[in-house]
Parts: sequence; structure tokens; C-alpha cells
Amino acid sequence: MNLDNLNQLPITDAHNGFFACCGSTSWAEGMTTARPFSSTKHLIETATRLWYKECTETDWRASFAHHPKIGDLASLQKRFAATRHLAGVEQSGVLEADTDILHALTQANNTYEQANGFIFIVCATGKRADEMLMRLNERLTHETTEEVRIAMGEQHKITLIRLQKWLHAADWSVLKVSQLTTHVLDTSLGETGKDIAIRLQERNARGHWHTFAFGITNHDGRVTDLLPPNYLLPPKTYRLVFDTGHYFTTRNLVTFYPEVEIQFNIWDASHYHVPLLLNPFGYATYRGS
Repeated sequence: MNLDNLNQLPITDAHNGFFACCGSTSWAEGMTTARPFSSTKHLIETATRLWYKECTETDWRASFAHHPKIGDLASLQKRFAATRHLAGVEQSGVLEADTDILHALTQANNTYEQANGFIFIVCATGKRADEMLMRLNERLTHETTEEVRIAMGEQHKITLIRLQKWLHAADWSVLKVSQLTTHVLDTSLGETGKDIAIRLQERNARGHWHTFAFGITNHDGRVTDLLPPNYLLPPKTYRLVFDTGHYFTTRNLVTFYPEVEIQFNIWDASHYHVPLLLNPFGYATYRGS
């Protein structure tokens, strides 16, 4: 399927295709109506604008209901057969998880759903089961208003991945990595800082810092998917919060800094890289590239 094929699809077929990528009727209708797309860039910009600017929390929550719970493979087979070819691959990281992790995922999923009114949404592609469990447990500490924002961002990452699979013959070279990335280096050990929870925050209407994106550093100490590809942050001040206390505790080290908070300004559409050079009693940062 390429863009020309998509532009010529009957309305019902196009809507069903978009709905399989994102289970929001409003978004799927908007994408169907927005055809023809002149380029993949046009398609991505439309998908992002509809999701962030025109869809509402009701639309976002509706899309969350069209996912199986992370680790609930029986549900994937029975209730979500229409998107099993997409969701099954996305959750491949749990296929080889041991029973203890699957049980912990189930319990944490239930707790999360009771607290927020929707299931835990994460872009699971490429993630291990233990990493998803860590993310789930960390996100259980958030308020529901924060989780709605995080989940809608994760949903948009999933949508873009599914669009690439559906329109596999289109040119996706215009897809860029997250506008904001980070990298942690532990200068006391000469190693990368892996498995550090990182929260991206902005001030809400009351002036309080509010988390709207979440990530965990990978084996190389990096977070490269904090934001969906091609999504641009509005110009203003943001804050990254690094859970350095947990990082050092798991290494049986005492630290003077339970958290590291870095404020920075976004003023244009360029890429922003915010590294953290860390040791138990000091840290440094700069704008990287």
C-alpha cells in the first residue's frame, strides 16, 4: 500500500484502515476526510494536528480501549483479533517473559486501570517485559491528568508505527526522532546511566509542574523516544526530572541528589539534546547535539 493506493481507497476501507491504527472514530474520520495526501509529510502532519489539536480527551480515552492490556495475550487473541497482526508484534517483548513478570504485569495493570479509568498505554515496540513492568510501576505514581497526557503521546507513537506498517510502500524517510532526547553518563563509574526514570514536565494553568511524557534510559543511557516522531514542542520552558536516587540506591551507593531537575527553553523546531553527566555528589548538563 502506498499513498496513491490510500488516496483512491473507498471511504469505508480507508476509515477501517485508519481506525486499526488508532481506535478513535473522530481521528479516523478526520484522516479519511483529509485525503488526498500529497506526501508522507502531509500525512504525518495531518495525523499529528488532528490528534493534538482537534481530538479531545474523550477521543483519546476511546482509542485506549482498543488495546489489549500489556501481557494479556489471551485478551489479544479473543477481543482484539482485528488488530492482532499489529498489537501482537508490538507486544513481542512479553512472549518470552516468565510467569512472575506476567503475573506482576497483570496485578499492576489492574491497579492502574482502577486508578485512572483506562488501561496502561505504552508504545511496546522493542521493549522487554521487565522494562514495561518498570514503566508501569513508575507511572502508577502519577495523577490521572498526567497519565492521560502521557498515554495520548504513547498512542500517537503507536499510531505512526501502525501507519508505517499499513502504508509499507510509502516513503517514510521524513520521519524524525523525538525533538527532545537525553543521555546519562555516570562519571563516577565511567559508564552509561541505564534504567533511570525520566519525566518531562511543563507548568499547568496553576503554575505547578505537570508530567506529560515519560521514559527510562536504555542500556546505552539514552532516551530517544520521549516524544512521538515529528511532534514539535510549543516554545516555552520545560523541565526534565531524573530519578537519580533510585539509580544510586540500586547500586548500593549514597547520593546527595535524590532527583536532578533541569529546566531549559525550547524556542524553535530544531532538535534539542539534554545530556546529564552524573556522580553521587555532583552533576553537569549542557545543550548537546
